Amino acid sequence: MAQQYTLSGKITEAKGTAIPFSSVYVHTTTQGTSSNIDGQYKLSLPKGQIELLFSAVGYEDRKITLTIAENTTLDVVLAPKIFTLNDVVIKSSNENRAEEIIKKVITKRSVLLNEVQAFSAEVYTKAMQKLHKAPKRFFGRDVATILELDSNRKGIIYLSETESKLDFKQFHKIKEVMISSKIAGDDKGFSFNKASDLMVNFYENILFEDKLCVRGFVSPVADNALSYYEYKLLGTNEENGQIISKIQVIPKRAHSPTFNGTIYVVNDSWRISAVNLSITKKNGMELIDTLNVKQQLVQVGNVFVPQSIQFSIAGKLLGFQFSGYVLGVFKNYDIKPTFNKNFFTKEILKVEKTSNRKDPLYWEKHRSVPLTEEEFENYLKKDSVSKLKASQSYLDSVDQVKNRFNARQILVTPYIYYRSYNKKSITFDPIATSVFFNTVEGLALKYAATWRQGFDDGRYYSIKPELRYGFANDHFNPNIKAKYLYDPIKNATIAIGFGSEVANLNSQEQTNLLQNTINTLVFGKNVAKFYERRFFNVEASREFAPSFELKLTAEYANRSALTNSNFTNFGKNSEFTSNNPFQPNNENSLLFPKHKAFIVSGTLAYTVAQKYITRPDGRFYMESNYPRIEFNYKRGIKGVFGSEVDYDFISVELYQKKLQLGMLGKSSLLIGAGKFLTTESLNYPDWKHFRANQSIVFNPDERYFQFLDFYIFNTTKQYFEAHFQHNFGSFFLNRIPLLRKLKLEEIIGTAYLSSPEKRNYTEFYFGIKRLNFRIHYGYAYDRDERIKKGFKFSYGFNL
Repeated sequence: MAQQYTLSGKITEAKGTAIPFSSVYVHTTTQGTSSNIDGQYKLSLPKGQIELLFSAVGYEDRKITLTIAENTTLDVVLAPKIFTLNDVVIKSSNENRAEEIIKKVITKRSVLLNEVQAFSAEVYTKAMQKLHKAPKRFFGRDVATILELDSNRKGIIYLSETESKLDFKQFHKIKEVMISSKIAGDDKGFSFNKASDLMVNFYENILFEDKLCVRGFVSPVADNALSYYEYKLLGTNEENGQIISKIQVIPKRAHSPTFNGTIYVVNDSWRISAVNLSITKKNGMELIDTLNVKQQLVQVGNVFVPQSIQFSIAGKLLGFQFSGYVLGVFKNYDIKPTFNKNFFTKEILKVEKTSNRKDPLYWEKHRSVPLTEEEFENYLKKDSVSKLKASQSYLDSVDQVKNRFNARQILVTPYIYYRSYNKKSITFDPIATSVFFNTVEGLALKYAATWRQGFDDGRYYSIKPELRYGFANDHFNPNIKAKYLYDPIKNATIAIGFGSEVANLNSQEQTNLLQNTINTLVFGKNVAKFYERRFFNVEASREFAPSFELKLTAEYANRSALTNSNFTNFGKNSEFTSNNPFQPNNENSLLFPKHKAFIVSGTLAYTVAQKYITRPDGRFYMESNYPRIEFNYKRGIKGVFGSEVDYDFISVELYQKKLQLGMLGKSSLLIGAGKFLTTESLNYPDWKHFRANQSIVFNPDERYFQFLDFYIFNTTKQYFEAHFQHNFGSFFLNRIPLLRKLKLEEIIGTAYLSSPEKRNYTEFYFGIKRLNFRIHYGYAYDRDERIKKGFKFSYGFNL
């Protein structure tokens, strides 16, 4: 390889103002780089004469020929690009000239979308996030200490760089290999940057679906863009013999899911050559206030491919004020690569084991975009103490700060005691979720601490002892559970548990202890029913192929029915029933006799077309746009350890969590069916239980029935169920001025169940959602008769 020399300098305007993220390329090639946010650039070049092209969105390109014989400094001044309205691009007396140009682009959109059939490229990425303001404490923890901020609680909290080899083929086939990875202050970590995340194609009708908001944002050249945008021609400019039109993109409605800014279109070919577009929180974004996208494309052969792209964000959230950017530089394109038949798989990114072992000299030589002074100081500060950070004395001193006990913290959040040097931790449950009430145990306490031991390769094991005591029924139920993840790549685990516990009669865990406490004490309804079991179980799971997961479980349990012990609530009226759902008025009735059970079960799950990332510390799956199919088999074996159960059960379930419907939002779908093949002997805990709900405060999972009784309509025969839910993502409410500021999302749904116990049961509901909170109103029908209706309220992290 020929000796390389370094060309560096700064790109500015005439007055000396830096031009950030400018492109610097060897003319007629895709070998090049980008300037940083301060306009500084650096490029490695061989000895000899070379022609360079300096360009930036909104500025005149500048070609400079120079001879490279040593390391050279070259500062470059770019002039603002002058766009004139003198040249008539399309002659029309009645039509907006900019709109006519956009119509030409839209006409060719589907062709241009798939014009680049394949390519290979090298991609450099850099991500930086910083805090400008932060609260002193967050959930009882000192923010400046945890995030390594300065005395004013400011500073860079994440800085990372990567180099990748990226291969692409239509349609949506991607293979990326991360060759080098660097994170400030973490010489053992692997960056989460992905070059494929930067492949934004504005020929798509909708961008950022279910990322920045549910519906996504309409492209300025989408098929229906004229319904969302107005356009203004700011002028034209000749560049390399081509006429470039600069067009201002103006949303017709300020609060619509649209971009605003400028795009640059090559006349005659009607291709986009660059964009400078922004969206803000009033356009429907969650969590961040503004996003700016700058993209420059370069012509390679007869097609245009991304040369550089930059996302810049800013926002305020929970007292934190932040900003940041992600930059990608694409170079050394091959637009006619040859791939063998099995080249592309579901593995979209592989991080090489040695990617985080590159020394500073490597990065000084290979870094495509120079560091700013602030970034350089951040690396210097954090990397200089990285080895110190790995020492026991340093980690112990940091742990000493983290481990300070805070009463407010332990009340509402877990308290974690760290021993970072040994990768150990002990997590203590918060008090708020450990004290609860139900009519079986009365006031009760369930408290657990989890001891975890981690390893450098991603393996870990955990041990969780748990104590539960009911003050009214005077029952003490201790148990202990342990888990070992022994193969992170195949997500292979083994777990064991033994002891005693109070379990819900419905195995689907349809309500948590806090929700049941609220329903009991506030609304006077003891909807949850319980039984007691003393158990020993073992579970093993692993992937025998990507997206194929097999889980096997064996359990022995001694089960006992329970009765109510306490009938307290805050109100005068209550609707308390017995703990036997089939005899609600008989307090002494036991649902089933005391018995022993030995049960084995297996679950085989497959997620269709699920993509994943392989890192040295594990395999990480991306959320799939296709269904998950799950097969279950359960067998109760009589005679083993005195077991009294004897049955066979089989089921299949198809679950589509996310089905994007463009501007109409997203849907979810579940279809399930199952059957008991034999029922020689079984008790109520062995029945097929449904994800039911009777609570006013409920679980927001879209796979749940909203009004179905928790217990009495479960089955010992066969069943079919279906659930559908749709989130419109403010499609309607965004049109109402006073409501659009609340960013409420419209929810509708339906569910269906048919079994011998409940034929043709149907539900319909509608409501609104905001972040993790939701309220809806619904109806339930038994065949054609309406049997229930009412409001439901939820909090949680589901759709």
